[in-house]
Amino acid sequence: METILVVNTGSSSVKFTLFFSADLQVAASGLVERIGLEGTRLIYRRPGRETIQHLAVIADIGNAIANILPLLTDSRTGVIQSREEIRAIGHRVVHGGEFITQPALIDDRIKKIIQTCYDLAPLHNPPNMEGIMACEKGFPGIPQVAIFDTAFHATIPPQAYLYALPLPLCKELKIRKYGFHGTSHCYVSRKAAECIGRSPSELRLITCHLGNGCSITAVSGGRSVDTSMGFTPLEGTPMGTRCGDIDPAIIFYLMRQRGLDAEQLDILLNWESGLLGLAGTGSSDVRDIITAMQAGNQQAETALRVFTYRIKKYIGAYISALGGVDAVVFTAGIGENSPLIREWICEGLSELGIRLDIHRNQAMNGCLGEIQDTKSRVRLLIVPTNEEAEIAIQTRNLIRI
Repeated sequence: METILVVNTGSSSVKFTLFFSADLQVAASGLVERIGLEGTRLIYRRPGRETIQHLAVIADIGNAIANILPLLTDSRTGVIQSREEIRAIGHRVVHGGEFITQPALIDDRIKKIIQTCYDLAPLHNPPNMEGIMACEKGFPGIPQVAIFDTAFHATIPPQAYLYALPLPLCKELKIRKYGFHGTSHCYVSRKAAECIGRSPSELRLITCHLGNGCSITAVSGGRSVDTSMGFTPLEGTPMGTRCGDIDPAIIFYLMRQRGLDAEQLDILLNWESGLLGLAGTGSSDVRDIITAMQAGNQQAETALRVFTYRIKKYIGAYISALGGVDAVVFTAGIGENSPLIREWICEGLSELGIRLDIHRNQAMNGCLGEIQDTKSRVRLLIVPTNEEAEIAIQTRNLIRI
């Protein structure tokens, strides 16, 4: 039976999912984490069967990829008989810059473009490329497809993607809004349309991908027209450890007052700020911060209020940009699983047609479905994201399996 393998490589991890290409049902999935570190662990799952997990000695991404194939084809643990049953491999690649706006069959030109974007996504594109090269070695002759996080946002118009810097400088250094989480926004906007029973081409949606990283996207007729993340994932709402939008002059102020250099500022804004920096609980996890708030921690509550207020502002701005909205969609770890966060985001938006049903909000937590009040003019939906399935869909469509 033909299958599609989806691979998502990080700096110290490789996630993989094998789909049956006919119906995109999951045949197997897994994770190799802490690659090159002490305590490297391999986790392998098959629907309806016991999960296999064990410690392993895996030095690099290539070694991790080499450990995946035997699991898939082994007579005891496997779900396919040979690598020939893998029809294509779909890779998540974070940044395609201005060059890539569609799924792409990987060849030397695409590899060069991925490498050209290393400076724009130094934590993501290099390990993405390592995964591609390892799969070429481990699965020779099997077509590989790159699905870019930035591609869904390639339809954003100039008035939304340009920064008010000297235009020659922007063009020379490729400074513009790129947007991220595109695979997730693409998937949930289509699923939301299915849930509502209308074509994506008819709808104006605001999709809220809320996890450790957060982004809000305005989707009109199935196309991204604006998104909160920008040149990098640092722009936008506050996140787990990222500050989101700030006055740029704060950076100069910190340089003068604290003597911080570029690397120290990068660490401060990307890894020490956001909910972690505001809540003071030692955790960036919303669940921990809610627990602290419920125990009487006022600072934790303030952090959550800042978080939800800024998301609310983006929703209001995108209603204006879209000229109205048919539905607001919540997805990813927080968006799907935190009734409190959804409730606070929707508070005070009744004049914009947004009314949350408190009971449905609780009852539908983590599930696909609508959570608006009967008087709400705007649909409110929880849509669990599935980026791996979206990568498989786009890979299948390109290869025409």
